[in-house]
Amino acid sequence: MKMPIKLVILILLTLSSAPFAAAGGSPETAPPRIAKVRIAGVINPVVADFIAERLAAANRDGSAAFLLQLDTPGGLDSAMRQIIQAQLASVIPVIVYVAPGGARAASAGALITLAADFAAMAPGTNIGAAHPVSIGPGGGDGDKTMTTKVVNDAVAFARSIAARRGRNVEWAEQVVRKSVSIPANEAVAQGVVDLVAPDEATLLLRLDGRSYQRDEKTLVLHSKGAQVETFAMGWRRQILDTLSNPTIAYLLMMLGILGIFFEISQPGVILPGAIGAIAILLALFAFQALPINYVGVLLILLALVLFILEIKITSYGMLTVGGVVALALGSLMLIDSSAPYLQISRAVIAATVMVSSSFFILVAGFVVRTHRRRFVSGREGLVGERGTAVEGFPGNGRVFVHGEYWDAQCPEAVAAGEEIEVVSLEEGMRLVVKRAEGVPPPSEVKP
Repeated sequence: MKMPIKLVILILLTLSSAPFAAAGGSPETAPPRIAKVRIAGVINPVVADFIAERLAAANRDGSAAFLLQLDTPGGLDSAMRQIIQAQLASVIPVIVYVAPGGARAASAGALITLAADFAAMAPGTNIGAAHPVSIGPGGGDGDKTMTTKVVNDAVAFARSIAARRGRNVEWAEQVVRKSVSIPANEAVAQGVVDLVAPDEATLLLRLDGRSYQRDEKTLVLHSKGAQVETFAMGWRRQILDTLSNPTIAYLLMMLGILGIFFEISQPGVILPGAIGAIAILLALFAFQALPINYVGVLLILLALVLFILEIKITSYGMLTVGGVVALALGSLMLIDSSAPYLQISRAVIAATVMVSSSFFILVAGFVVRTHRRRFVSGREGLVGERGTAVEGFPGNGRVFVHGEYWDAQCPEAVAAGEEIEVVSLEEGMRLVVKRAEGVPPPSEVKP
């Protein structure tokens, strides 16, 4: 019995579509992927490099978006601009989420949030306070012209970012000029951020279907059900980020100075000098990311010089006192910024100055004591040694000193067996001696 051709075709079509029917009728598309980076700390060059690198990688990998979870008190202007440039150059949309509750996007963090395609905040967070602070020697409010230039530049930058992302331009200016700061709900009401979301899942759900601009084109973000892949710093960057902490940088510098001082005062030990050199180099790396007042650095170096001079010069402690004062003042002046997150803890400074000064004084005391100690070997070690005359002689003769027989010269007469004291050692290994203290001359010795 022959089957109709139409029936055969129908059976073949049914069998070929069976796998798709089992999977829901049609092949499912893969869920969108979102790359995520979490930053909780100061915005420094290490953090900026990491964010820019991961954002570039997310663009290459075809991620649907890049999510930056932010909690920062601020940071360096150069690092902030590097991050914002990466945001503005990104093909995929950038989401900045100020979270978790209690987090903040202050100073540099506020402008990074303004530069995002989508800006969101968790309940209980705040944003603002982006007034620039002076960095470097000679800064501060004393130079009004320079301060005005810096503020105006920051204002123009903030306004341009806000205008490009369609955010509140006037608020962007006030956050720089007057350091205003507002909570999450007010930020949404004033058009600073797009929404408030209690968690990441809710954030992605609420952002799904929202549009963003790229090259005068309107695109749509698909974030519902997205797979979020979180990237963290490698161990190398984590170490460098830790070194950029002002307190860590200060302690490294002090450790380096202590090591170098010990090596100078006790040449040949090697290990303290090597550790000191490494610590100094690490401190110099950290200083490039910090607003350093080089007058403070010079005062600390002056303290090191004064402590070393205390070893060489008898000052009855005056050089040590000057070193302690210079060390304390230099430590207080080291960071030239009013930003709290760039300050070194006063308790750390006090403890470090006390410990370092005690170490300097202790080492200097040992060195001075060693220098004043009588020699026990070599040419100088013979001076002051006592022995006996092998034979009586005026002028030249032989003596027994330090377990050996020596040719000796004495300007006065000595008797055989008489105790003598070494005055010096001449060329040719001849001793200059004298009668020992308290020994009467031979003429006064009674039979």
